[in-house]
Amino acid sequence: MSSLIEWISQPWPWYVAGPIIALVMFFLLYFGNTFGISSNLRTVCSIIGGGKNCEFFDFNWKNQIWNLVFALGLVIGGSVAHEYLSSSSEVNISAETVAELKAYGIENPGNHLVPKSLFTWESLFSIKGFVMLVLGGFLIGFGTRYAGGCTSGHAISGLSDLQLPSLIAVVGFFIGGLAVTYLILPYLLTL
Repeated sequence: MSSLIEWISQPWPWYVAGPIIALVMFFLLYFGNTFGISSNLRTVCSIIGGGKNCEFFDFNWKNQIWNLVFALGLVIGGSVAHEYLSSSSEVNISAETVAELKAYGIENPGNHLVPKSLFTWESLFSIKGFVMLVLGGFLIGFGTRYAGGCTSGHAISGLSDLQLPSLIAVVGFFIGGLAVTYLILPYLLTL
């Protein structure tokens, strides 16, 4: 039993995780379903009555219960992994990244999942915190809706279904991520 827990606790290599993802995608495509976490927001809005006021939310949400269960499984699985399978609360990031983040004034960047100096209620009331949390959250939500899905939906489900719009969206996600990482984030962190 302890060897099983040790095996589960380790990061799985690509040649284990990749085929598992491919197998899940095969079954989703076979049964006519598409994967995407952001579509759960539409489902929840439909469940609570959003379809009465907006045509976008007027659909048979019962066909999407499986996706809500999947999202709930992500939360439960992440909680179980954090509480019982991780040996440390530290995040394993490279020494170069730690040094670069410290140069931007971020304290203890690898001690928590997110830097506490950036993601707190106190930082929300600073210019840097407001831009990163509120404006960044708005842009993520807007971009997800504008792109017709999130990164997981396009990169995993859309690409495995050979959809050209998903390829364009994924290329856009990478370009945007690189631009923010190298052009905007260094400036923003020095505010």
